[in-house]
Amino acid sequence: MATLLGGLAGLAGATGVTTLGIAVARRPRPYLPAGHALVGEEALDPLPDVLRRGFAGLTVPVRPGPHGELYLGPGAPRPGRTLRRLVLGPLFSRAHARGGRLCRDQRVPFRLVVEFTGPVRDAEALLRAYRMLDQQLRDHAPLLSRCIDGELHAGAVTVSIAGIVDARDLLATQRERYAFADGSFDDIGSASAPPDLVPMISEQWTRRFGWDGCEPIPAEERHLLHAMVRSAHEDGRTLRISGLPSGPRKARQAVWTELGEAGVDVIADADHAGLVRHLRRHPVRRTLPPPPMRRPSPTPRRTDLAQTV
Repeated sequence: MATLLGGLAGLAGATGVTTLGIAVARRPRPYLPAGHALVGEEALDPLPDVLRRGFAGLTVPVRPGPHGELYLGPGAPRPGRTLRRLVLGPLFSRAHARGGRLCRDQRVPFRLVVEFTGPVRDAEALLRAYRMLDQQLRDHAPLLSRCIDGELHAGAVTVSIAGIVDARDLLATQRERYAFADGSFDDIGSASAPPDLVPMISEQWTRRFGWDGCEPIPAEERHLLHAMVRSAHEDGRTLRISGLPSGPRKARQAVWTELGEAGVDVIADADHAGLVRHLRRHPVRRTLPPPPMRRPSPTPRRTDLAQTV
């Protein structure tokens, strides 16, 4: 009997330790303002893991369906695999449940980049897709970063449109909008792409840099990187860099370190575990002040956040 009771006690203890371990593993991590997750079209349900790791952004590939709904994944649209069901709904539900923030220590908006990857048959198909996305966003307007009469207001989530389509003409016609265009360095100083329309510019690392992290970074490339960050910030925009080398982890860590020391606002990578681990140990040196995060309200307060959305 004593042996039986001892065995049961040991089993209960082991179960308790296992449960505690699972709870710790599932506990949300600290919010990482510079961390941005890239996911492939094959990702089944990318958002839960992205939020659990503490990423402050996600690029999700979408394709427009025949009636304007945006679908995740390659090939023909599949029932249930919509941007609204898998990303927008859970994201806004979480923010609502937490009083207007995705997590307690959120200081900058969660940057959701909606990247069109599928073919858009014509301008009318794009218009239908944007109208539906716009309505889905307006349903959660108090939680979103928005532009009203040329002024930017920071919310819990900032939505940008990127990929094979250019939605700037559609966006520019709206006096009040809840999505922005993803930009490039060609937009620096451009009157047709002001920061209230294109608050974030994105750059593929391999487009301008040859360094892969295996050797010390050349002085001229380091100078170029710092100049790019300075140029973006002086123009009132944040900078997102993706398309990073996919070599050994040590080489990727060297690239992440250079990006962080240069003050790159958003580091986007598909190596989620590695990037999160690195950013916890080596936070990005911020050169822009974080935007004041406010609780959602039906009537947004005006504030100048042109450099922080």
